[in-house]
Amino acid sequence: MGDPSAGDSAGILNLVFRGAIFLVFYFFILRPQNKKQNEIKKKVGELKRGDKIVTSGGLVLIVQQIEDDSVLSELGGNSKVRVLKTAIVDVNPNKSA
Repeated sequence: MGDPSAGDSAGILNLVFRGAIFLVFYFFILRPQNKKQNEIKKKVGELKRGDKIVTSGGLVLIVQQIEDDSVLSELGGNSKVRVLKTAIVDVNPNKSA
């Protein structure tokens, strides 16, 4: 039979290890993802006519008209596409800040 207090320290060590894993997960995965989402949300809120946008489907469009929850954009030539603001993943790609 072993020392009963040895089990307590192993349990605490296990709890500390799980906490460390959670912190690593938070700082390397969740936090950067939330920062990027907030940055994109801010850029979409500041859209103006003539901006280039990239959609989640990979289309690169030029903004023509902005509405409440969608954007009318030019695809090329006379082609116009209405895109929901939630589908926009980048604003002004390849533009230095």
